[in-house]
Amino acid sequence: MFTGIVEEIGTVKGVHKGHEHFQLVIGANKILEDIHTGDSIAVNGVCLTVTNYTRDSFQVDVMPETLKATSLSHVTSGSKVNLERAMPANGRFGGHIVSGHVDGTGTITAITSRGNAVYFTVQTPPELMKYLVPKGSVTVDGISLTVVEVGKNQFSVSIIPHTLSETILHTKQVGDVVNLECDVLAKYLERLLAVRGMFADGSGVAGGQKGLTRETLEKNGYL
Repeated sequence: MFTGIVEEIGTVKGVHKGHEHFQLVIGANKILEDIHTGDSIAVNGVCLTVTNYTRDSFQVDVMPETLKATSLSHVTSGSKVNLERAMPANGRFGGHIVSGHVDGTGTITAITSRGNAVYFTVQTPPELMKYLVPKGSVTVDGISLTVVEVGKNQFSVSIIPHTLSETILHTKQVGDVVNLECDVLAKYLERLLAVRGMFADGSGVAGGQKGLTRETLEKNGYL
């Protein structure tokens, strides 16, 4: 598990392409102070396993499914990437619950400055928009952020100067693709409602019904 607090920016030193898969060699400093083969490292929000390491770099394998579902397919030698080690059991929980299992990608459509903050607007696939709420949490390229506004097919986040300088967000431009991971609590809630139903009398989503609708809310006194 991760928290979305990026520890450092790494540099891709090598991309070794196989048949529908990659091996990445990533240069780093801080995270190499305590790293072992088999450790989990979030690379731009994607949980990857360390397969080898040296004094100044580590290696990870990227599977075909990961390449298809994330922006790592765009990474080349020299690319900058956000890095975070898995959270220790006695660690400080600074962000929110992040699994490193990316839900999909979005595209930056606007970058605007307001005062000391920089606002990023990200166009998002429809299947992910249902998990995004104002003041809720979202992970963008491995960074734990708070949602500011939610539109029909996009959302925005506000970035403070520290986060901008300590992550790869300062390198991003309109049109760039970013990895998105929605709040896992929202996904678990959706699944529980779909599988077990939400009302003791069996109404709602049980028995093949359509799930949480205005009709079920009215029937049970919520509207």
